[in-house]
Amino acid sequence: MSHIFGPVPTRRLGLSLGVDLIPSKTCTYNCIYCEVGNTTCHTMDVESFIPPDEIEKELDIALKKNRPDTITLAGSGEPTLNSSIDEIIKVIRKKTDTKIALLTNGSLLWREDVLRKVLSVDIILPTLSTVFDETFTAIHRPCAGLNPNMLIKGLRDLKKSYKGSIFLEVILLSGLNDTDREIEGLKQVVMEISPDKIQLNTVIRPPSDKRAKPVNALRMDQIRNFFGERAEVVAYAHHDKNAAEYGSGGVSVVEMARRRPVRISDIATALHRTPEDTERLVKELLLKGEIIEQEHEGETFYIALTTGREI
Repeated sequence: MSHIFGPVPTRRLGLSLGVDLIPSKTCTYNCIYCEVGNTTCHTMDVESFIPPDEIEKELDIALKKNRPDTITLAGSGEPTLNSSIDEIIKVIRKKTDTKIALLTNGSLLWREDVLRKVLSVDIILPTLSTVFDETFTAIHRPCAGLNPNMLIKGLRDLKKSYKGSIFLEVILLSGLNDTDREIEGLKQVVMEISPDKIQLNTVIRPPSDKRAKPVNALRMDQIRNFFGERAEVVAYAHHDKNAAEYGSGGVSVVEMARRRPVRISDIATALHRTPEDTERLVKELLLKGEIIEQEHEGETFYIALTTGREI
């Protein structure tokens, strides 16, 4: 299947079945922290990239094999660039009562036509990492014309119109947006938006640009305390539910590594295998050249030749 991936254990949504809505790597941003790599199609043009009936065919197959906690509209870039996103949501609703989540950078929510199309999902996870123009440009390297004020307007409009849950992600990078000035500016806006959760994140997988450095645990805890009781530091989730294998073990691992960098523990959890069995499988794939190793912050990750956005 080319548009449905997983299910995989995710840090925020449990066992999640991903729906990739756009070609790789199509985005309004070219974030320095992105684990997918550099944006190859830098655009704000909304198009019908994938017909809803293609999603429907693949979803039928996936739901026969899996019982995910959530179905996540994600992709190899920004999913709200897909003009058919509302039709795809209707297709999913017709097939299952599983909760639908939208993983978005939030850069297009200021557009009424885009906002209106996503209001029927259960959870929206937008990103807001700074309120300052210079930091916004340095971190996100956005399309010309995008600025933090537009992003903030979109989030405020979302809060007014949306009945579901908003989990606001704040991605923190050492030396860029973890200063007192940055955090104080963010808190003021975040409190106005009043999301259900404030999820503090940092670089935990290999980024597209080595200038993206993780914030240490002590500083993350300080920032969490500053934001208050709705804030949490996002960490890896290890899900107990058995994710059904799709295809052989090797195919499953390559598919996971194509979508995001993964560790031995991530693979073992997703495929319900022992660490020893997983290590043997990974070694076989390394010898075949289907995946490669990459070190990041003292941990080993495995990456396929092409990747997609993590959920």
